[in-house]
Amino acid sequence: MCNNLIIYKLYSLNKKPSFLFRSYFCSLNGIMNRIFLAFAFALLAIIGNGQQKSDKPIDLGGRANDHFILQVSSDSWLEAPDSIGSRIKGFNRGLNIYFMLDKPFKSNKKFSIGAGIGIGSSHIFFSNMQIGVGGTTQELTFTATDSSANFKKYKLATSYLEIPLEFRFSSKPDDPNKSLKFAIGLKGGLLVNAHTKGKDLESSGGDRLLNGVQKQSSKEYFNSSRLALTTRFNYGVWGLFGSYNLTPLFKSGVASQDIRLLQVGAVISGL
Repeated sequence: MCNNLIIYKLYSLNKKPSFLFRSYFCSLNGIMNRIFLAFAFALLAIIGNGQQKSDKPIDLGGRANDHFILQVSSDSWLEAPDSIGSRIKGFNRGLNIYFMLDKPFKSNKKFSIGAGIGIGSSHIFFSNMQIGVGGTTQELTFTATDSSANFKKYKLATSYLEIPLEFRFSSKPDDPNKSLKFAIGLKGGLLVNAHTKGKDLESSGGDRLLNGVQKQSSKEYFNSSRLALTTRFNYGVWGLFGSYNLTPLFKSGVASQDIRLLQVGAVISGL
């Protein structure tokens, strides 16, 4: 069990054991397990409800069923080391826009498959740090700038062309604006752009050195594609969503960090 994970270390002089607890990772694993179980129970309950027979035929003529999806997220980098994670500040955000087709099951109109295309983006903000996206070194550099010139605002932005695929449930497919909706699926993406953006260069003492914006753009250090697990809950057009990247952000060997993106936020779906 994770709570019983203990690392023993024997001192060479007195042979007394000391104990190190990996409490952070234990709690993280526990949270992920609880989230997975909650989604699993919700899916089973939805499937059970969807399999109940209805005497009234469902008319899907002229319906709207999430052909347009807009997501605004709070973004996090999982597995980032403290040297990087402690520098991530502010409201790290993402914006995803998808246009999708919806194909209901013939046997049960409450279930459907959704597929489409769109753009997914993420913006991670840093304090007193610069990232060598435009560098020529073999490894991507993350440089702390506490005692040197730094930007007042600094971020790393990525954008992907994405194809989402969803398994969907709607409690009232003939009236989606008053329906409880659940979807789980995958999305694959191709990297379109990766860049850093720094605004207003300042000295370590806070004096303004340069006004304006400086950008560095390069996809060299990033994986060219990504795959993510997705889920969302809606009532009508409003809802919540989550997305977890199965693939690391950076290429193997160019960054020692196995950083993965997590997005959680609000979704508007309709049309």
